[in-house]
Amino acid sequence: MKIEGKEYRTIWFDEKNQAVKIIDQTKLPHQFIIKDLKTVKDAINAIKVMEVRGAPLIGGTAAYGIVLAIMEKNDLNFIKKSAEELIQSRPTAINLKWAVDRMMKKLSGVNNNELLKVALDEAKAICEEDVKFCENIGLNGLKIIEEIYKKKKDKVNILTHCNAGWLATINWGTATSPIYHAHKKGIPLHVWVDETRPRNQGANLTSYELNEEEVPNTIIADNTGGILMQRGEVDMCIVGTDRTLSTGDVANKIGTYLKALAAKDNNVPFYVALPSSTIDWKIEDFKDIPIEERNSEELSHVEGLDENNNVKKVLIYPKKSKVMNLAFDVTPAKYVTGLITEKGVCEASKEGLRKLFK
Repeated sequence: MKIEGKEYRTIWFDEKNQAVKIIDQTKLPHQFIIKDLKTVKDAINAIKVMEVRGAPLIGGTAAYGIVLAIMEKNDLNFIKKSAEELIQSRPTAINLKWAVDRMMKKLSGVNNNELLKVALDEAKAICEEDVKFCENIGLNGLKIIEEIYKKKKDKVNILTHCNAGWLATINWGTATSPIYHAHKKGIPLHVWVDETRPRNQGANLTSYELNEEEVPNTIIADNTGGILMQRGEVDMCIVGTDRTLSTGDVANKIGTYLKALAAKDNNVPFYVALPSSTIDWKIEDFKDIPIEERNSEELSHVEGLDENNNVKKVLIYPKKSKVMNLAFDVTPAKYVTGLITEKGVCEASKEGLRKLFK
């Protein structure tokens, strides 16, 4: 997708400089910086501090992390240790482990002198696959938006939470892909963007990328969605997911569950967009999903531009106050209208997912 009129992806391999390039998302929206990852530690750190974020992009970065490990030290024990450290860097997003496991399986039995080429080809394949998956998610979700537009014969208002946009994937996004496809087709629409505390990924990233694609949008405080639904100003919700169980339960950014409850109470369709790499086929009880708890400073401090256009971080809470910063919550399948995947739209249930993927 575009930034200032130029096409970008969120991650790519620079053949000339033998480095992985990423867009440093901790600097958006006030600064656009492309950063080099040259070691596996760089990749792990980029995931941990959220220079890259979003389940599919974390997976892509982890795949390239294995490539960087091989470039650094073509030794099986080092590569295995690096794989374990990559998996541990963020626990909730299932794509991370999926990508690392896929890379290690591909490398099994490969001669040392061929490891780098095989790894690089596979990392690129994982990223290309994600682009295609997200494009297909968009085409499948487009049908839902078209149906709403046919019935309403007026602008379609969509509410989204966090950033499940192209910045969270390699391109297109998950939740935003249907929006981009509808916009390109000329369907009038407007997006309500939850600011998504504490890191404000909705305000800082989703609104930013929608602006760059000229999609009408409005940032709202996280607790505004309910009253908008009561007023009839939301036609549908689309969110992404960091891990979806085979039961249809959905782990996503903290606050997603509350949006689903409000949508259910107001008969607003609530869809979750995801590639199949985000499905966890093993865990069945959502209470077993590891929920990441992040640094309290993300909640107690905010960053912004001062009067001199310098980025500053400021404390907004009383110094003595305790802070809990859970990064994700789980929305039970019964509150999900449907799952939008690369293979089609299905019910949020074992039966629904099996019809598409088994």
